[in-house]
Amino acid sequence: MNARQAVEEWDAQQAAYIAEREQRFAVMIDALQQTLGGDEATVLDLACGPGSLARRVLDGLPNARVLAVDYDPVLLDLAREYLAPYGDRVRVVDADLTDPSWRSVLDVPRVDAAVSTTALHWLWPAQLVRLFGDVADLIRPGGVFLDGDHFRFDARTPHVGRWAADHDRRTQEAAFTAGALTWQEWWDAISVRPGHDERAAERDRRFAGRDGTPPTAVDFRLAALANAGFAEVGTAWQLYDDYVVYAVR
Repeated sequence: MNARQAVEEWDAQQAAYIAEREQRFAVMIDALQQTLGGDEATVLDLACGPGSLARRVLDGLPNARVLAVDYDPVLLDLAREYLAPYGDRVRVVDADLTDPSWRSVLDVPRVDAAVSTTALHWLWPAQLVRLFGDVADLIRPGGVFLDGDHFRFDARTPHVGRWAADHDRRTQEAAFTAGALTWQEWWDAISVRPGHDERAAERDRRFAGRDGTPPTAVDFRLAALANAGFAEVGTAWQLYDDYVVYAVR
């Protein structure tokens, strides 16, 4: 399985768990286009995975360069191959966002924008607070941070929480009936790639002992972004508990 095939299967698998995933991407790219225009720009993709969002940024902003950061050796390998056709417009970086020194490997003083999608909920709240401060320091004045992610409803909103859970269930049932792989099936499918066993073992080593993180509601993220020093924060798109939040520097 080559990287293009693997990422296409990844996108279908992710769309099973994230309703209207492409619409969410479209909102993020449109916001970047409005913020950055056609100027040359550097966009930081945090926890880039196999490169799905990075590719959409590169396609949607022809003058943009992307710094794509992740810590998973398996996904980094896919991202490097998948994004290779973009040449020097993209650099894939191995960095642990939970390490306070993660910015040192970027080798850039500033970026024009930062993005992330369905990834930062894996960080603990205290780690998110620190990361948002780092991102605020990196983004130039007037730049934007866009985060598309799950922000689960809590005990304050039980009705909409039930609606969201049922919507997730129906979305997954429809996608799997149509042939999308489950999360585990996708990981099983890519195990045939050369060198996978070594990368998977390193993945296990890197993430050993990192327990599952508690879900946070959207108001926590917005408060943390405001506290980090962003001038304006808010919600650009929402479908139940899937959001795109924005923060303008």
